[in-house]
Amino acid sequence: MRRRGDNRTTSTLPSLVAEPREVFIQGKTRDGKVFRPSDWAERLAGAMSCFRPEGSGSGPAAFIGYSPYCVPRFVGAIKGVIVSPELREMEPMAWDFVMNFARDNNLVVDDHPNIAEP
Repeated sequence: MRRRGDNRTTSTLPSLVAEPREVFIQGKTRDGKVFRPSDWAERLAGAMSCFRPEGSGSGPAAFIGYSPYCVPRFVGAIKGVIVSPELREMEPMAWDFVMNFARDNNLVVDDHPNIAEP
């Protein structure tokens, strides 16, 4: 039963919203220049290293390493960072930080990367 003023409808149509995908933040600007410093990808991924799946080691059993949600990687000859949509689900502010970093530094963001496993 609808309440007065409730104009919501139930749709049986399939969702037209695309599934979230990994993005590849490239180490080059939209102007085609190489982004500096040369270790920017490792620094950005290091800043996100605390965002890990639940059940990952913590405390004395933890190891130093990158989060699986934000990993520095070369795709072809381009250095960059692969960012998983799971980071957005886990911590939207961390996702915003990474995306704002890319925007503020005029970096190319590829939301359909052709990434092969290393």
